Amino acid sequence: MSPISPLRLLPVVCLLCSACASLPDGSRWGDSATLAPGWERIKVSAVDAAKSPWVWVPLAGAAVLQIDSWDDDVADWASDATPVFGSVESAEDWSDGLRDASVVGYAASVLATPSGEAGGEWWVAKAKGAAVGFGAFAATAGVTSGLKSLTSRERPNGSDDDSFPSGHASTAAVFDTMTVRNLQSIEMSAPLRTTLEIGAGAITAGTAWARVEADAHYPSDVLVGVALGNFFAAFFTEAFLGIEPDARLTFSAEPTRGGGLVRWDVRF
Repeated sequence: MSPISPLRLLPVVCLLCSACASLPDGSRWGDSATLAPGWERIKVSAVDAAKSPWVWVPLAGAAVLQIDSWDDDVADWASDATPVFGSVESAEDWSDGLRDASVVGYAASVLATPSGEAGGEWWVAKAKGAAVGFGAFAATAGVTSGLKSLTSRERPNGSDDDSFPSGHASTAAVFDTMTVRNLQSIEMSAPLRTTLEIGAGAITAGTAWARVEADAHYPSDVLVGVALGNFFAAFFTEAFLGIEPDARLTFSAEPTRGGGLVRWDVRF
């Protein structure tokens, strides 16, 4: 079975959810896109993106993996056992397919967002919103490429020195996170929304883990890639598209006597 085949239905699902509606305030999705959001909005968006657990938790995980030889040990075990994808070759194919699926899912979400009746204004709104998404991807790809050149980390399979961070993981993360943000604008049932959000997250996780089983990356490589993609997706959609973080998921941390308290709240 092709790794992307079940995901070809996603555009149909998304399009059926939105039809030709508009946003609750009567505007079109994409109309609010701007190249000049102002420094205050840029600052707030950058802070919000950095504070997201989808950014700093993967970074923390990558740091923990530097203890002793955990990073190497997990990479060796994954590529030898290939517990999820069955072989290094299969993992390589799935990593490509899942990464491509993240792009397909994002494109479907752009088309499905409510931008009113089809026509000239519809195309302009879609183009403006998609341009923000392209900017997020371009920033992610640029930083990923720059870090690869700066670190020159050899891949586990020794094929080259472009291991850190993972381009597959950062690409999947940026598109999947933007898809989840776009879903906030689409009217649908709560169970369907949750299912699509979980599916987008699974695509990112699957892409990242497939790269480890394919012997192409260490776990810390893909975790940092995921963090990069999530950061730029969150930053660009809030700063340049005006889509705020989803209030259904909140996170807090506070010190307590003898330790600390970490709390996650998710509303379905």
